[in-house]
Amino acid sequence: MIAPRLDIDLGKIHHNARMLVSSLETKGISVTGVTKASLGSPAIAGALLRAGVTRLGDSRIENIEAMRRAGLRAPMTLIRSPMTSQVDRVVRHAEVSFNTEPAVITRLAGAARAARTTHGIVLMVELGDLREGILPAGVAEVVRHTIGYPSLELAGVGANLACQSGVVPDARNMAELSAIARSVEATLGRRLDVVSGGNSGNLAWAMSGADTGRIDDLRLGEAILLGREPLHRRPLDGLHTDAFSLVAEVIEAKDKPSRPWGDLAQTAFGERPVATGSGNAVRTIVAIGEQDVDPAGLLPPPGICVTGASSDHVILSGGGRRVAVGAQIAFQLNYSALMRAMTSPFVAKVLHDGVAAESLRDEGAR
Repeated sequence: MIAPRLDIDLGKIHHNARMLVSSLETKGISVTGVTKASLGSPAIAGALLRAGVTRLGDSRIENIEAMRRAGLRAPMTLIRSPMTSQVDRVVRHAEVSFNTEPAVITRLAGAARAARTTHGIVLMVELGDLREGILPAGVAEVVRHTIGYPSLELAGVGANLACQSGVVPDARNMAELSAIARSVEATLGRRLDVVSGGNSGNLAWAMSGADTGRIDDLRLGEAILLGREPLHRRPLDGLHTDAFSLVAEVIEAKDKPSRPWGDLAQTAFGERPVATGSGNAVRTIVAIGEQDVDPAGLLPPPGICVTGASSDHVILSGGGRRVAVGAQIAFQLNYSALMRAMTSPFVAKVLHDGVAAESLRDEGAR
């Protein structure tokens, strides 16, 4: 088969999503299925919807537009603050967007008014991870700003942790978000549609038996796609960790010295190489590189390790094991490697789920 390629098992993705939806349902928490790592694949989005996710979330309006073109009519949320240059597209294709800046909210209001529609706003609150978010003391002011526009509806509040700084979602910061949600509801005189507590990093908190308060939504991507929680990258009980497999073809296999020779300077990506090892070893090269994947996020088969990479090559070593030129090697991936591989136009995407395999190479083309 074609290489490099991502083999994608939709059945395993559906299973993972269904298990998480069912588990969180008992806590009164719904799931927003996040499609950004799958480049807004309509097929993967469909598997999430069949598994019971309440809505789809993506950080790129281009991905949301691709899913709309494919005929998906599910509620969609833009989970990154809109660029002002894209507000017209946002109000046309996403029912809701996450926001922190009054200036952006004003532009969305104008775009929604011109489109004769109402656009939902979720205000993101900063709880310590230092990515996006309104500081808690400033939430009330942005609430007043938002509700002043008839073309907007304040749909909810949310937060994001465990991404930029690795701050762990816990009882304290989730209770703070619940308190903010209740305060906003008191101002509005109604219940918010959604209080989005965070991402896959929230699962340990949500399943711990802690009081979930007003949190009624989690945005799940990595946990569904890779079956792991992102705080420590541990497998989640009952979930598949191999729904995605990256297959690359061997283009060279030779005995070479373990150490480079000659004067050493920076590598292609500005690193300073550290020479290790001695003697000769089998060095295998596969036809994929930094342009297509995060090599540090590749997990090769037992007995093989990734020893280096450049733009177009990943170099492997495996002691005395020799792999024939033309052979294909399958790797598992972490979240970083998956996102980059899904984005690369040079990596074919092939679906498997008891139906005819379908190439997704051109899916979502812009």
